[in-house]
Amino acid sequence: MSAMVEANNGGRELSNHSQGERGVRSSDVLLQLVTFNLVGEEFGLPILDVREIIRMVEVTPVPHSPDFVEGVINLRGQILPVIDLRKRFNLESSVADEDTRIVVVEINKNLIGLIVDGVNEVLRIPSETVNPAPQIVSSGIGAEYIQGIAHYNEKMIILVDLERVFSNKEMENLANI
Repeated sequence: MSAMVEANNGGRELSNHSQGERGVRSSDVLLQLVTFNLVGEEFGLPILDVREIIRMVEVTPVPHSPDFVEGVINLRGQILPVIDLRKRFNLESSVADEDTRIVVVEINKNLIGLIVDGVNEVLRIPSETVNPAPQIVSSGIGAEYIQGIAHYNEKMIILVDLERVFSNKEMENLANI
């Protein structure tokens, strides 16, 4: 469960012995996710990886950067690289609208902005609703970027593994932008 948040009981797992009579099992760990949309699919990020969510602002292009790097923004004096997740995941491109957001995340101690179609909500979902990622999911994203698929309240939420979205070399390059 790596980067996901164990929200139940202050992050501690409950044992069958101490809570068995009340019906709480050690598998009743909750994951806290920030959910967002890309191309009509719902995705989730661990809430602890998300630093803030901002409205779409003007992004300054960076010459000779990879296609998925939209450019940089100045966020309260800090220059952040901004990534278009649609391009990174090889999805159809789109024009930003009033719902478009930049989700500022921390990956390996680097802050990066991720352009998403819209942010939905913060969810607490039981860890047992998460299944391993299949090789290819319906949105066309390869399993290498996905931590798992959660089935919750009749929705499918694709859990993004931020540490796999960028190679070590790409992370070095992003840190130097």
